[in-house]
Amino acid sequence: MSASQNAPAALDIVDETFLAVPPGTVAAAFADPRSWSRYWPDLVLEVYTDRGDAGLRWTVRGALVGTMEVWLEPVLDGTVLHYFLRATPSAELKPRALRREADRRARAAKAIALELKETLEDGREPGVPPRAAAAE
Repeated sequence: MSASQNAPAALDIVDETFLAVPPGTVAAAFADPRSWSRYWPDLVLEVYTDRGDAGLRWTVRGALVGTMEVWLEPVLDGTVLHYFLRATPSAELKPRALRREADRRARAAKAIALELKETLEDGREPGVPPRAAAAE
């Protein structure tokens, strides 16, 4: 193995966002592989662990090489969407460009989570239970 294969990932992005919907609802947003290219258009993902309502783990190729995970943790009346990206750009980047890439990837992760929050919560008012819980 070369030294580069043993080196830590150049990008280590972690994000978490609370969504007031059950984990299965969030999992459904990631279940269709066609959605992945919308969320991560420059990455090629291959599932290596499908944990159902608990999320997915992927290997990543394309603009980055490494791993990515969406872990869906049931919390109170909703789900904490944990996002992890540990990867290295395919092309070598200078330190400043690497910092910009890390910032861009972190902002993109939060944008995905907030888009899902807005869509899946479907106008839920603060303090009101999620629709699935309210119907029970």
